[in-house]
Amino acid sequence: ARMVKEYKSELMHPYYAAERGLVDDVIDPAETREVLIRSLAMLQTKHADLPSRKHGNPPQ
Repeated sequence: ARMVKEYKSELMHPYYAAERGLVDDVIDPAETREVLIRSLAMLQTKHADLPSRKHGNPPQ
């Protein structure tokens, strides 16, 4: 029980993950709507260029 309490207090918060690069950003819950709107607006015009394939589907 002591180790569970220690784990929760030291490692179970978003700042721990952010320090280690496991998440891109930690946002305030009050700013969620604005962050989502900005993120979706940025992705609206995104075009992903896929690399050409060297080989097609192999015959069966």
